[in-house]
Amino acid sequence: MTTTAPLEARGLRAGHGSREILRGLDLAFPRGGFTVIVGPNACGKSTLLRTLARLHELSGGSVLLDGRAIADFSHRERARRLAVLPQGAETPDGISVRELVSRGRHPHGGLFSRWSADDEVAVLDAMAAAGVADLAARRLDELSGGQRQKAWIAMALAQATDLLLLDEPTTFLDLAHQIEVLELCRTLNRAGKTIVAVLHDLNQAGRYASHLVVMKDGTIHARGSPAEIVTGGLIEAVFGVSCVVIPDPLASTPMIVPAFKKD
Repeated sequence: MTTTAPLEARGLRAGHGSREILRGLDLAFPRGGFTVIVGPNACGKSTLLRTLARLHELSGGSVLLDGRAIADFSHRERARRLAVLPQGAETPDGISVRELVSRGRHPHGGLFSRWSADDEVAVLDAMAAAGVADLAARRLDELSGGQRQKAWIAMALAQATDLLLLDEPTTFLDLAHQIEVLELCRTLNRAGKTIVAVLHDLNQAGRYASHLVVMKDGTIHARGSPAEIVTGGLIEAVFGVSCVVIPDPLASTPMIVPAFKKD
């Protein structure tokens, strides 16, 4: 079943032990959009993304994938439709970039299936799209943080899904590598992939997102295009920071300039 929203949350609740984090969220992610989720620390951003991907158990409500309850999909079926790159993915010892990316083909093979020509093409295309083809034989532990992150994205691309979830893909990267990863995400989005990402940098979110979701205390405070919803009032209400919002001089997207505190 195809819907305008490939991924939806309805009355979604989740938490850690007895502590509720997500408090009845209703949220739909536009097909073909680049959605960025932002909010203060501990507001539930990563919990939301992990619950959407079934990496974290929900305690109420439902998640729909292409209009069908995600719980009804087998693990293999789900992995053919949705790829997820969690925060802090652990790098296996001694593995090469090509070996890592090849793991993205596991959902497409059966128990006794052999490596196919389609698998080979998918891996080569994924490495090329992520800009790591020339690193195929290199070990991940020899690479920079930005190169490793792009290799992980290539693995997710090798799954050949239309939907990609990324939990803080730019964390611990320097500015140049942050931009590289976000430009890659924008390129993938423009090629037709639906992307949902958690980011911390509000100005980067405003520049790259087509759809912005602002969270506070486990609820959705605002949603819409950055140009529609990013205001000084929103930033103060959600983050407790006084600021002015001006047009980015290069992208014309909302740019947040925090106010100085006077002595």
